[in-house]
Amino acid sequence: MTQPETTEPAPAAGTRMAPLLARNDVFARTYTPIPLAPPAAQLIVLTCLDHRVDPATVLGLELGDAPVIRNAGGRVTASVIEDLAYLAFLARRVFGLTGPLFEVAVVHHTQCGTGFLADPAFRSEAAQATGLSEAALAASEVADPHVTVRTDVTRLLAAPLLSPDVSVSGHVYDVDSGRVTTVVAARHPAPLR
Repeated sequence: MTQPETTEPAPAAGTRMAPLLARNDVFARTYTPIPLAPPAAQLIVLTCLDHRVDPATVLGLELGDAPVIRNAGGRVTASVIEDLAYLAFLARRVFGLTGPLFEVAVVHHTQCGTGFLADPAFRSEAAQATGLSEAALAASEVADPHVTVRTDVTRLLAAPLLSPDVSVSGHVYDVDSGRVTTVVAARHPAPLR
């Protein structure tokens, strides 16, 4: 009895993934695996999921340089804080790092689509359409990235789960100029009393 073939059939020519898979084929031909190790840049980037904000392109990141956490608005949420706590644990437990672990760069951007959520009517309509609460939607809003990035840096620095060996900085990416500017210089959480 023969076993059924386990490979997937070739993607249909009409799929939107087809050109990306072709690019991946070119990439894979010269790919060299990177071993599991701490990020080379000693940095974790938190940014928006907007397709105009690709931190690899904008910041010139290479594979192995930095983990990237993306969500709507690039906002500090409970799950982001939990992910950062886990990454700090891994840095200590798996890689045996001591002293400063990494910097978290919070990067918000101009013209963020979450800015529409500042309008109560739009937010209400979005809540009805998505099933998300208006409060959750409001928490992801970035109308003024210079304000929200400061808020998120403060929120992250105050998070009890954040290791004191992690620093946090805040930046704004201007989608018109392509420039990233620092709004909040890197700093560590205040020591617990």
